[in-house]
Amino acid sequence: MLLSPNAMGLRLRIGLYLTTGAIAAFLLLPILFIVLLSFGSSQWLVFPPPGWTLKWYEQFFSNAEWMDSALASLKVALLTTVCAVALGLPTAFALVRGKFPGREFLYALFTLPMIVPLVIIAVAVYALFLKLGYTGTLFSFVVSHVIVALPFTIISIINSLKLFDQSIEDAAVICGASRLQAVYRVTFPAIRPGMMAGALFAFLVSWDEVVLSVMMASPTLQTLPVKMWTTLRQDLTPVIAVASTLLIGLSLLVMVIAAVLRRRTPASA
Repeated sequence: MLLSPNAMGLRLRIGLYLTTGAIAAFLLLPILFIVLLSFGSSQWLVFPPPGWTLKWYEQFFSNAEWMDSALASLKVALLTTVCAVALGLPTAFALVRGKFPGREFLYALFTLPMIVPLVIIAVAVYALFLKLGYTGTLFSFVVSHVIVALPFTIISIINSLKLFDQSIEDAAVICGASRLQAVYRVTFPAIRPGMMAGALFAFLVSWDEVVLSVMMASPTLQTLPVKMWTTLRQDLTPVIAVASTLLIGLSLLVMVIAAVLRRRTPASA
């Protein structure tokens, strides 16, 4: 029998709430400090700020280099999301419904980037694209990000497929639909939450990826995390806090949109 908060004693309940609050504060306070520093009037990262201003946001949005980096991050993240879902969907179907030897090996192979240290993947991908002459291109960014984002997409879709009752799809085929129509009209709507979760993970993995992006960057193409990294080594100004706040803000916005869409999915289905 599961222990619910109402079944706990008063001391145990208070201890649980205090422990949860302490962990939440430990995780969230650094993020809050960064947001507050982005509005500080000091030209250095000083907390608490001596005053409040929006000039660092003005500098960020009026600087062409920062804006180009932000747009590059958004473009790479969107392309990575589309490619990861497009590749992860048929891969998940093959791993769940396929009846061929070596499925477990393929599953382990596709999820390997979640285990291998990211710097090893970055060095290997950099060496490959350097030999092919594609370093510093949008193609190299997207391919390298898809490598690390694809496992999250595959796992999310696989979990949805395992929870789906395939007999419903078979019933649609018996009623006259082709297998492709049954998959498109019955299976896809049922596993849409898993597809949305996979797309969300792919976007967030690409959006704040820095190790691979540093290896793929060029003077003419660099993502926002790379721009932040290079700026940190040269000049520590609150503009860094502005960029960090925007990274956090867009990540939260994507999660909120995904949560809203996930709630509407059962009603629309």
